[in-house]
Amino acid sequence: MPDSTDPSAAPASQHPERRREPLEGYDDHADAVRLHASLIGDDPTALFQEMRREHGPVVPVLLDGMPVWYVIGYRELHHVTSQPQLFGRDPRRWNLQDHLPPDWPARPYVTWQPSVMYSEGAEHQRRIGAISDALDSVDRTELALICEQIADRAIDEISGDGQTDLISQYADRIPAQVITRLFGLAETDLPELVEDVNIVLGGGEEAPSAITRILEKVSRLIADKRALPGHDLTSHMLAHHARITDEEIVQDLIMTMISSHDNCSNWIGSTLRLMLMDDHFSMSLQGGRSSVGEALNDVLWKDPPTPNMPSRWAVQDCELAGRRIRRGDMLVLGVAAANADPQVQPAAHAGSGANRAHLAFGHGEYGCPFPAPELGGIIAKTAVEVLLDRLPDVYLTVKPDALRWRPSLWVRSLEALPVRFSPTVPTGRGPSNIWNASR
Repeated sequence: MPDSTDPSAAPASQHPERRREPLEGYDDHADAVRLHASLIGDDPTALFQEMRREHGPVVPVLLDGMPVWYVIGYRELHHVTSQPQLFGRDPRRWNLQDHLPPDWPARPYVTWQPSVMYSEGAEHQRRIGAISDALDSVDRTELALICEQIADRAIDEISGDGQTDLISQYADRIPAQVITRLFGLAETDLPELVEDVNIVLGGGEEAPSAITRILEKVSRLIADKRALPGHDLTSHMLAHHARITDEEIVQDLIMTMISSHDNCSNWIGSTLRLMLMDDHFSMSLQGGRSSVGEALNDVLWKDPPTPNMPSRWAVQDCELAGRRIRRGDMLVLGVAAANADPQVQPAAHAGSGANRAHLAFGHGEYGCPFPAPELGGIIAKTAVEVLLDRLPDVYLTVKPDALRWRPSLWVRSLEALPVRFSPTVPTGRGPSNIWNASR
């Protein structure tokens, strides 16, 4: 999905910008925080603290000019995601849907689509059940082997140069290759499909054409798997007792592919950044692996791949943390802000350690389906470990404070991660048809 970037937004500062004049019908947003990509900046910690101090756990904000509620309290976010009967997922509930400007930056995130992401009730349970059962059919040991071989091949392509960008040339390349193989895509379709997934995630004028090409490939994949089923996720979904239709599977496969790749690639990139710049984790660069899992978990707490989710609409009038929420009001879920809630992460105990209570994978009925977090963890952990094994002397070529995050409210992704290392000879590991060969 494209980033929600406001070109006219003022540069980020320590203090949130405010809209002073009241909005018609939204007096409670008269002093709302103007929430846009540039406000978040490289380190939103101070912003979250100020919001919490001045507004509490539920903040009135103007999302690119539209009044919404920003849920930044851990307990409040947990409540919202646990109550689908009060806070629905269908964006057609939004009471301001008809007032959106045509060029509103976040429009793609609030436009209803016939995918499992926007389904509710029994319909959602039926479709998410098929996805979960298909994912659970993946052999974890085999998945780790596939990831290792793909990561090895990616490093083979850069190892002789002695320098690279670990985002575009590594983190952004691995997950999509793994995921498309798991779904049974033909080897000849992989390069273009991976490129199209990245085009969609980057947004821009080429995104609609890329979506059309992805639709065509996935539709052809489903037809092929109906004719000749295999040991892949698509075949599992087609055979599922929920009787998912072809149209539903097309939508759900595309949603799963894109969101899985986006979250995994951002997770890998942010973890590599942390291990390259933080003394606590840099010992692993000397050949050890003991802290890779800890680094992965630390990223989920402090820089989750999806820091905000524009994903709930009030089903009825209600109250949340003393705020009057009207039927149809939109709530943005502040995952990164909730993870930083001092009630969960006191300043004196800021380290994440083995604590897995973060909200990076969401929560409740619309959280990442079981066992997606586990499978994503295998992909991310393997990618990081293979790089540390193959390039043990890798180091940043810029100062850590020179690294920049892409300007987006919805994804936490580095623009680049430039590194140098001692050139090595390619291993030749990683056959081109890993998934087929393993079957």
